[in-house]
Amino acid sequence: MPQPLQLPEYTVFLGSTGDYFPSWWRQQQYTGVFILTDEHTHRHCLPVFLQKSGLSRATPLTVIKPGETQKTLATCEKIWQAMFDARLDRKALVINLGGGVIGDMGGFCAATFKRGIDFVQVPTTLLSMTDAAIGGKLGVDFQGLKNAVGVFRNPAAVFADPAFLHTLPPRELRSGFAEVIKHACIGDPALWAGLQHLAPADLAALAENDWLELLYASVAVKARIVTEDPLEKGIRALLNFGHTVGHAVESYFLQTDDPLTHGEAVAIGMLCEAPAPWQAALEPFILAHFGHRPIPEAAFPELWALMQQDKKNTSGAVRMAVPGDAPFGMRVLEPAREEVEARLRGYNSLV
Repeated sequence: MPQPLQLPEYTVFLGSTGDYFPSWWRQQQYTGVFILTDEHTHRHCLPVFLQKSGLSRATPLTVIKPGETQKTLATCEKIWQAMFDARLDRKALVINLGGGVIGDMGGFCAATFKRGIDFVQVPTTLLSMTDAAIGGKLGVDFQGLKNAVGVFRNPAAVFADPAFLHTLPPRELRSGFAEVIKHACIGDPALWAGLQHLAPADLAALAENDWLELLYASVAVKARIVTEDPLEKGIRALLNFGHTVGHAVESYFLQTDDPLTHGEAVAIGMLCEAPAPWQAALEPFILAHFGHRPIPEAAFPELWALMQQDKKNTSGAVRMAVPGDAPFGMRVLEPAREEVEARLRGYNSLV
């Protein structure tokens, strides 16, 4: 079993919740506890978490509807009200049991409730285990812009149990796999080489020990970067590889009858943003795992407008952080609108 990853302010525990949470909990002195879930994790993951953690089934909790469309200030109001109804004080703990939406929004609600109470992340998706639960970025979407309102605040701990991955449909596993690919590209050549042996059908069949190895390698890349640059003033921007285009594409398709998952959008983003040395390697691999979703050319102006609102931008320039020549190297591009549209056309032409 991999050793826990120790970050400066908290620990990421990789493995069975039962191996780590009960002993961690006994060392704490919280005055109360509150669990946030969505309808999916309430049904499929909460019983497992309660059994492994040793917490009472009477623990106060609230359940929200699933999906990115719920990641709003209106939902936060319902969560804050539930926290007040549970009579939480400033020494209570919030447990966010779910995917990236639950972690981002639950952490944001905890960080702002009574000016901030502790929370732990218990990610239940591959996307949240490898990315969203780690690094202290919290927030909600606002007027169609991804994560436009939020704060930086680290969790008290993260508990990533690969047993929860077996509750996911193949599309959700694939969505999280995009972040694993990203981490391999930006910081771990050995991980990238290992991924080449994974066929699209292999993800759902991976055993828990195999998941632990993959999770450890992926999380270690993110942990190193967020430790070096906790507030995204430098190299942490590299974690946004694929996300300038990806967030815009995700926001656009979220308004349609056939939205993309976050990982599917980031996969498109990586193909559009990748520098030449990575392009040839990424194209066949990503297309094999994610397929191809054409982007209507009529959407290009809206996508450009969304990219202009990206949080990485400075002085009005759209910025893309992409891998450099060596692991953990970074290049920052500031493409003009014409170049971005050419990249989108290039993506459309791949099939």
